Amino acid sequence: MADHYYSKRPETAHERRSLETVLRGRSYRFASDSGVFSKQGIDYGSRVLIEAMQLPAQASVLDVGCGYGPIGLAAAALVPEGHVTMVDINERAVQLAIENAERNGVKNVTIKQSDLFAEVKNERFDVILTNPPIRAGKETVHTIFELAYEHLNEGGVLWVVIQKKQGAPSASAKIESLFGHVEEVTKDKGYRILKAEKSF
Repeated sequence: MADHYYSKRPETAHERRSLETVLRGRSYRFASDSGVFSKQGIDYGSRVLIEAMQLPAQASVLDVGCGYGPIGLAAAALVPEGHVTMVDINERAVQLAIENAERNGVKNVTIKQSDLFAEVKNERFDVILTNPPIRAGKETVHTIFELAYEHLNEGGVLWVVIQKKQGAPSASAKIESLFGHVEEVTKDKGYRILKAEKSF
């Protein structure tokens, strides 16, 4: 099987690079590498999600499929009294995310290698964020939504970014079937930001 950004242990030759960017008004320096998602720069979908997400200052947050860290680290800056857990199956991405947290002085994060929710199976969160791995297939993406519902506290919120042409309608329908409702918060260049609150 060829390397993908959702490979557990990429074998692609290293090709490290340094990225500088501004997210929600704060400057960041990220290390990136081959074998990880969007290695050449923060992808547009992640940027749309980062700009749209609304997080309570004390929230416990989970970033599923964190890559080298832009969504989770931006979230950490928005929850100064809270905590962000970041997970990814990709060993190389996880090491980069740890490095990027350190180089940007982000302390309120825990970063773990995890196949979806395996390493946080007993934890619950106020907010779950995901830019799901579309290339891993629809079944994997929908499993993320199902497990997100299980891992949210009552009143917790799921935020998802997904392209219309890459399954936004079916993603929206799946989330609605789980949560009973789904809101399209914004759309930008084909990307949809979906939000759903867990209520009883």
